[in-house]
Amino acid sequence: MAKTSVKKVVLAYSGGLDTSVILKWLQETYHCEIVTFTADIGQGEELEPARRKAELMGVKEIFIDDLREEFVRDFVFPMFRSNAIYEGEYLLGTSIARPLIAKRLVEIVRMTGADAISHGATGKGNDQVRFELGAYALMPDIRVIAPWREWDLTSRETLLAYARQHSIPIEYQTGTKSPYSMDANLLHISYEGGVLEDPWTPAEDAMWRWSVSPEAAPDKATMLDIEFEQGDPVALDGKRLSPATLLETLNKIGGANGVGRLDLVENRYVGMKSRGCYETPGGTILLRAHRAIESITLDREVAHLKDDLMARYASLVYNGYWWSPERLMLQKMIDESQQRVNGVVRVKLYKGNVIVVGRKSEHDSLFDSVLATFEDDAGSYNQADAAGFIRLNALRMRVGAKRDSRG
Repeated sequence: MAKTSVKKVVLAYSGGLDTSVILKWLQETYHCEIVTFTADIGQGEELEPARRKAELMGVKEIFIDDLREEFVRDFVFPMFRSNAIYEGEYLLGTSIARPLIAKRLVEIVRMTGADAISHGATGKGNDQVRFELGAYALMPDIRVIAPWREWDLTSRETLLAYARQHSIPIEYQTGTKSPYSMDANLLHISYEGGVLEDPWTPAEDAMWRWSVSPEAAPDKATMLDIEFEQGDPVALDGKRLSPATLLETLNKIGGANGVGRLDLVENRYVGMKSRGCYETPGGTILLRAHRAIESITLDREVAHLKDDLMARYASLVYNGYWWSPERLMLQKMIDESQQRVNGVVRVKLYKGNVIVVGRKSEHDSLFDSVLATFEDDAGSYNQADAAGFIRLNALRMRVGAKRDSRG
């Protein structure tokens, strides 16, 4: 398809250097009308400057959407019902935001009659895969323009030169820009690049923005009660909160106690290893608390099956398959398992640690203190029954041992 055949493009637009250059590049290269879309998913930045920059560049249709509640309610919380962790550590803060942005891009395409979408993800990263897999799943014939895979602007210096040449309204100040590539939303903030490109070099203390160091956290622990309904947190210390407000509150409480810092090397879907640092205070607390309430409300085999499938679910989210039939199928199974996951978990936050100190469920607990007690159980459990149970389960190993001894 010729470049001139594109009439209108919906651009995922932050107002920063990259997407501002992309906006002008699309106008110059494709001679098309641009629609900008800026999502508020809790990154904590003022978004109105993005509107003003887009207007200065001649954009007539500008979408700045507050998606914070939808993000937490329909994406973060369903993922946390699965206890998803990628490669044993990563809580998927960047990954889970991308399917929502892809969904909204497609919705705006339909609203405006556009015939393509564009994004600022590079050809080296995971985000290009996540955005595009999501878009294709929701609109199979959508055209995607990924400038980083087409142009010859390969560095910040060349982007700045292009911006000067075309009078693009951006900030040129030096010395104040973070040396890291950062991504933030209500679930986390991530850091890549700079000194982090050497996996042996420790992260600088000044890099972290959401949390104090565990050493600098208060000497007194913070106690917190988290209430769950059908696997989702709904209240803190008895106060019901909206999904976005609850997660934002947990981020502040957790960050103040040094909770949620992570430094890891992960395997990107596109093939290379990447070192990144993450702050996920609220998510770290929620994961520990959710597992605690499941520990007394989930059947043993259901819980173990969920754990068996968790790594697969996490990989689907990380690799961009949120809208795939297999993730949707897994989600239905996970959601079914959460129907009786109701109750309250008490956690103690202390110098970077999240310690579960209590869990209760008034109507859905499977914990039976009479069965579990080391004291007199009044005949509710016949300990002699265990002998037959053990002999039956040992049968195959006994037969194998006898065979091996003959050999």
